[in-house]
Amino acid sequence: MRRHSFGVLTVEELYALRLARVESCSPAAVIEALEPLVGEERKALLLRVLASRLESVSVLFDQPYDPHNGAAVIRSAEAFGIQHLHVLARAGTPFLAANSVTRGANKWIDLHCHPTIADALLALRSKGHTLVAAASDGELEPEALGELDRVCIVLGNEREGIRPEVLAACDKTVRVPMRGFVESLNVSVTGAILMHAATRGRAGDLSAEDRMRIFARGLYFSLRSADKILDGLGLTR
Repeated sequence: MRRHSFGVLTVEELYALRLARVESCSPAAVIEALEPLVGEERKALLLRVLASRLESVSVLFDQPYDPHNGAAVIRSAEAFGIQHLHVLARAGTPFLAANSVTRGANKWIDLHCHPTIADALLALRSKGHTLVAAASDGELEPEALGELDRVCIVLGNEREGIRPEVLAACDKTVRVPMRGFVESLNVSVTGAILMHAATRGRAGDLSAEDRMRIFARGLYFSLRSADKILDGLGLTR
């Protein structure tokens, strides 16, 4: 997919005004206002998904060039319950994602764009994550990711891979074993395989604060009249 194709969105467009609106409000106030108006089945689904959501697994993407890959990693992260996706910016190449591929997954996860390598590393190290880089000759196999207490999967740009200075900062490397003639997989496929291995069997560990915040977000997106209700109450953070 080309970067100027129809339906390719910037980070600002992925996290549109509606999402910014609910995130600007107190989660507790949003829940108090909207929860009584949302059906029990919908609320049960939101709570069930949030109960298995993960903060102990995250992804750092050394910014993709192809918007399809960017979107596919967002969608995989959401599918495997990973709450935080970090993107490391590359000069002159803004992060883009194809809306037709994300299919709304972007409104459920938190996307953090870091301007420098140091900024990204600080954010992840402060959370105690072990950084594991995807590499064709990696020392670990995917199953080992599930044994790490807190892990960040580092994925490379599809054109240049992981930059040397990012790779040097990683604690370990991981490979996806293959038995065919091809020597590598598409980065979004590799990411999905590693995310599955890292999250499999892991109990949900999202903080109470984040569960409340995402629950408020879910209630908001469940009601067409949510903006009108919040406007009427004058809710702001």
